Amino acid sequence: MTLPMAAPATIPRAEHILSRRQIDGDALKVISRLQQHGYETYLVGGGVRDLLLERRPKDFDVGTSAHPQQIKALFRNCWIIGRRFRLAHVKFGDKTLEVATFRKQVPPETDTERAAREEARERARREAEAKGVRPRRFIPRDNTFGTAEEDAFRRDFTINALFYDASSRSILDYVDGMRDVRSRTIRSIGDPNERFVEDPVRMLRAVVLAARLDLSIDPAVTAAIRRHRGELVHSSPARLLEELYKIARSGASERIIRDLGSSGLLKYVAPELDKARSDALWRALAALDRYRRGFDDAPATLSNALLLGSLVSSFAVVERPRRGAAREPLADRPPEVSLGVLPVARRDLERLRQILDLQRRLADPRLSPRARRAVTQRAAFEAALTWMTIHGQTPELVEGWRTDADAGPASPGADRPRRRRRRRRRRPPAGPQEPQNGGPEG
Repeated sequence: MTLPMAAPATIPRAEHILSRRQIDGDALKVISRLQQHGYETYLVGGGVRDLLLERRPKDFDVGTSAHPQQIKALFRNCWIIGRRFRLAHVKFGDKTLEVATFRKQVPPETDTERAAREEARERARREAEAKGVRPRRFIPRDNTFGTAEEDAFRRDFTINALFYDASSRSILDYVDGMRDVRSRTIRSIGDPNERFVEDPVRMLRAVVLAARLDLSIDPAVTAAIRRHRGELVHSSPARLLEELYKIARSGASERIIRDLGSSGLLKYVAPELDKARSDALWRALAALDRYRRGFDDAPATLSNALLLGSLVSSFAVVERPRRGAAREPLADRPPEVSLGVLPVARRDLERLRQILDLQRRLADPRLSPRARRAVTQRAAFEAALTWMTIHGQTPELVEGWRTDADAGPASPGADRPRRRRRRRRRRPPAGPQEPQNGGPEG
């Protein structure tokens, strides 16, 4: 889809609430250096949107006319990532700032272009097979560098297409996004019917943004979601699973899952989760949200395994069967957890089982001091304690285990009377050898 270009509306500092003091200092340094070297550079995307909505941004992304290698030449702490579209990551300690070159929307392929591309791909595959090598990976054609205007019109919703110029302290608005920020409305850039067919995950994001930021959805967007929600089945399962984990980490997972269910989208993402909408699921998600809102950013303790458990524990059998409950080996049994076609990682499922297995040990008041120390040394102990913090409703137990863990491992057997070690008897040294067979002595 090709959208008309337009000169941006410029909103001066006096007409908006965004202040440089709210922006990460390292992000301002990156913007300033790129601008000093002649590159058009802005703060873009969700960071601008959240600040205008008086929310704390999750991250500060930078958009620029500089190409990735030009960015890398200016920052020694820069790494280029990505194969489909090259991005620059500028690192400041544990913090990473994403710097993306402006992109443009590429018009849809004609039938002739599509046939030529498929023919070239098939020819490359045959040549690779003949040589016994791996076929070359074709990069999708939608990754073309563009201008700031083209980058703005390529984005999904108007509130996500605002650019902040840190040098002039003004906001550049190509798509009338400030109007929708003020009315707190999610509106598509272009015809939502076309945009959702191009990328069905945009429907998911519309509902997620509305729930997380307490926004309304434009009626045209709602109608397009109702018409095209089945298109989600064509999305990458790995991408949908990533979106589901983002929802679980958001601090608003209960409301988002409720809204995804009522909009009819959830059954195309995870049909088992859609069928399991119940009080038990809402309690689990509400507990997860309370824990998440206790932190400014998503804590490292919210691993995929723990998020998976919060989503499925109300309807799936996750824990290992007790000994003797099943005759076949665990490895031969099919996994009990399923989220449609979403590729749940085996390592996450195994860690979740370890977390839930440890809950019985953590709740057992009869454990000896030695057994308690052994539990604190288990690999899944911290994750199991986080699960108990979120879902256990037993703060006194959590505090007791935290005290044990902070005390550190003691010497083995410190809780038992020390046994006296028995000394080994030493053999006496061998004497001079006796002469044999009556031979002469030395």
